[in-house]
Amino acid sequence: MIKVNNVVKTFDGFRALDGLTMTVHPGSIYGLVGPNGAGKSTILRHITGIYRPDSGSVLVDGEPVYENPAVKSKLSVIPDELYYFLSASTRDMMKFYRGIYPAFDDKRYQALKEAFPEVDEKQPIRRLSKGMQKQSAFWLALCCCPQVLVLDEPVDGLDPVMRRQVWSLLMGDVAQRGTTVLVSSHNLRELEDVCDHVGILSHGKVLLERSLTDLQDNVVKLQLAFQEPGLPQLPPDLEVLHTSQVGRVYTLIVRGNPAEIKTRMAVFNPILMEALPLSLEEIFIYELGGEDYAVHDIVL
Repeated sequence: MIKVNNVVKTFDGFRALDGLTMTVHPGSIYGLVGPNGAGKSTILRHITGIYRPDSGSVLVDGEPVYENPAVKSKLSVIPDELYYFLSASTRDMMKFYRGIYPAFDDKRYQALKEAFPEVDEKQPIRRLSKGMQKQSAFWLALCCCPQVLVLDEPVDGLDPVMRRQVWSLLMGDVAQRGTTVLVSSHNLRELEDVCDHVGILSHGKVLLERSLTDLQDNVVKLQLAFQEPGLPQLPPDLEVLHTSQVGRVYTLIVRGNPAEIKTRMAVFNPILMEALPLSLEEIFIYELGGEDYAVHDIVL
């Protein structure tokens, strides 16, 4: 389990993390989303032991990560900007990783050649294309057999076929090995397909943290039309996040239980009422609507 409790981090007077608290449960795929500058990469660097928090704690399996080799040996990370020794090939880095990761699996390294057939393991990694470098990074990280895999924009640069291949391998490790995956990405559509839990960051804090199912069950998109023109006076306790109109059809984004909201709206006798599930991208937009962005009318 990854437990981040009230972490504060300041750089030259800028508060990058402002009491951030989050929990990643074992064997889950946790998606970390947020606008640029929200603190996603900063908290990942704390979780991997690169940064020391100014205050608060970052624990993996109950132990602090910073300057703790025993805990770090359980972690593998693929950062947004890859770094390897200048002349090192994939095979060279395999030998290096084998020396520092107790669980490194040589047989798996050989088996995964078939998953990444276009990567020349003898070619210096810095001479490979961006996509090939990412493939090499996944090849090596998966062979480390980590208990926790931390990914920052992991599939950026990969083609659609390789993206599917990589996610298939990751989900296989979660199912078979109980690997915990923490992934930060701007590709919300992709996260929606693979994540169990989601944390939304803003201004160095976690605004909300829920399972993806609970998150989607707590916000509903209603399309409504009424006999009389205009929108009826809605109850003041109905938490409407956004309203838009196309012709006589109104689209309301409402926080709450979909069934209860439909029951409450039925008293206005709409001639059309349809409840639609929101995508993770839509939830992200409307949850941050009053926080970071001025959300304008969007035809959804």
